[in-house]
Amino acid sequence: QVQLVESGGGLVQAGGSLRLSCAASSSIFRFYVMGWYRQAPGKQRELVATITSGGSTNYADPVKGRFTISRDNARNMVYLQMNSLKPEDTAVYYCNTSPASNAYWGQGTQVTVSS
Repeated sequence: QVQLVESGGGLVQAGGSLRLSCAASSSIFRFYVMGWYRQAPGKQRELVATITSGGSTNYADPVKGRFTISRDNARNMVYLQMNSLKPEDTAVYYCNTSPASNAYWGQGTQVTVSS
């Protein structure tokens, strides 16, 4: 079964950092544009950052300059380095292809930023 598994979330104070990881069960993902998404309580899921198979990146305005997406195709991994975290970054974070596929949504990883 092809799946994506997120990890690395936790509770952090405002201004702190976290690094999220996404492990892909198949090497097919190395050919896809991958993205990190997040869903805050009571809000719709939103796309945070994307990265092409070649490493080109794009970011949503709220996280530009603070978040960095990267990938290691040899290890079938995608990462999200989050710095200068704010309480409004609190959400469940997911990785998926971009555009997202319903087949690949995982459990996500909870990120909570306290003020």
